[in-house]
Amino acid sequence: MSANLFQPYALNNSLTLANKILMAPLTRCMADANLVPTQQIADYYARRAEAGLIISEATIIRPDGQGYPNTPGLFSPEQIQGWKVVTDAVHKNGGKIFAQLWHTGRVAHPHFFGGGDVLSASAVAVEGSVPRMRELTYQTPKAATKEDIVQLVKDYAQAAANAIDAGFDGVEIHGANGYLIDQFLHHDSNRRDDEYGQTPENMSRFALEVLDAIVERIGADRTGLRLSPGAYFNMAGDKRDREVFDYLLPQVAKRDIAFVHAGIFDDSMQFDYLGGNISTYLRSVYTGTLVGVGSYTAETGSAAIADNKFDLLAIGRPFIANPDYVAKVRQGEAVVEYNDAMLAELI
Repeated sequence: MSANLFQPYALNNSLTLANKILMAPLTRCMADANLVPTQQIADYYARRAEAGLIISEATIIRPDGQGYPNTPGLFSPEQIQGWKVVTDAVHKNGGKIFAQLWHTGRVAHPHFFGGGDVLSASAVAVEGSVPRMRELTYQTPKAATKEDIVQLVKDYAQAAANAIDAGFDGVEIHGANGYLIDQFLHHDSNRRDDEYGQTPENMSRFALEVLDAIVERIGADRTGLRLSPGAYFNMAGDKRDREVFDYLLPQVAKRDIAFVHAGIFDDSMQFDYLGGNISTYLRSVYTGTLVGVGSYTAETGSAAIADNKFDLLAIGRPFIANPDYVAKVRQGEAVVEYNDAMLAELI
């Protein structure tokens, strides 16, 4: 039933995946005190190397990008070396792995980086408090200045170069789920009146600047991008958002990057201003390789690929519960059901 998942897939004729099952990025908050991946993390990813491509947990590009405890970084020599242990372990087991590059923007908290400004597109706070640390309430961010934006673009590009130095096969830019890049792409969080606000072209500018800087540094074939056209997490929706993504996605397609990855936790969610779910909208606008994700099983994901809804299937929580997920699907075996208790350890 899922035979099409086990066909090889060429990303831009540069990197060929052994199958169409990707391990989705899964935040685990288990780096050490210096945000360095541990041997336990290396073992965790190595056990899942049968995936066609692993996308790492979100990895912060610089200290003020941190919004959750013990999330790994890619900005210090120790972090790069820690990730080198991870990528070596994955490659030894025949796998491929991209680093997901992350800045949380207004979801960051000064507690993690010793004080200072929280940056976002505009000075509009998100409600609530930091998961796992509920005593930390979110701060009103500073609207990034043009100088801040120039430095952020440089830091994204440097993190991508660091990822290659650490042995990653490429990077996925986290431009989704209400984090920094996504904050420029939605009217709820972007109230700017300069060249980074108001119009679809302006609101897309920061995302494209980051994308272009990374492509220039490591190549389009090593670069993916995760996007959430439908606002739903740390973000309120606005029907005008569609115009932003109607402009952005054809621009991304011109860059001929490795893939665009739908940023959604459940792809059955419907967005009136997108005319349906996120993956269907993305397929209607974006002409390149598309990664679907969001509560799919191997069977439903395989059917979606057969129906040309997307090209590759990313699986999240079932990979936590089943290190041997790919083998089980191939052999038609039942998979272990995920439960939240599994978040407490790396298996």
